[in-house]
Amino acid sequence: MTTPEAIEGYLRTGIVCDHLAVSGDGAHFEAVIVSSAFAGKSRVARHQIVYGALGDRMREEIHALSMKTHTPEEWAAIQAGS
Repeated sequence: MTTPEAIEGYLRTGIVCDHLAVSGDGAHFEAVIVSSAFAGKSRVARHQIVYGALGDRMREEIHALSMKTHTPEEWAAIQAGS
């Protein structure tokens, strides 16, 4: 069974992250991913970067992944507002 820690490891291997938090119950996962790799990218393009980092695991190991993708600047603004 896939764990949040395993997914976090896969993502850190494939994407340089400023912040990464993954939670889940073994079937459904949520991730907050902050990376400069998302700069200038659409939401779809950002998700494609994440899917690329996870590769075949999205079909084989991970049943569902909800993600929020932010640039460091977007993340700083979110943190300042909370």
